[in-house]
Amino acid sequence: MASSGDKRPAEEDNKNRSDSESRYELRLYVAGQTPRSMEAFSNLKKICEEHLQGRYSIEVIDLLENPRLAKGDQILALPTLVRRLPEPVRKIIGTLADTERVLVGLDLRPCKP
Repeated sequence: MASSGDKRPAEEDNKNRSDSESRYELRLYVAGQTPRSMEAFSNLKKICEEHLQGRYSIEVIDLLENPRLAKGDQILALPTLVRRLPEPVRKIIGTLADTERVLVGLDLRPCKP
């Protein structure tokens, strides 16, 4: 662990981290507060709490309010989860109910008991 006097830039610290310590930046694109949108958010939150404790951020983007934001991540279906970090960018479409599929899509492995 770095001492308080260590002056390395944060970017260098991130390069030295293993994948198990990476910070995940996630965007969930939805269209209003529909049952599918709410289910996707609930499933995502549960997966993140179980597998990424304290190492994630979720940004929910409602395309009914900001339809132009779909263009940047090339969103074609909803709900869609976009993993922006760690790179490469990955996308998962649907309610995220299939936990194993989401974990594979995020490049995570389920915790073994």
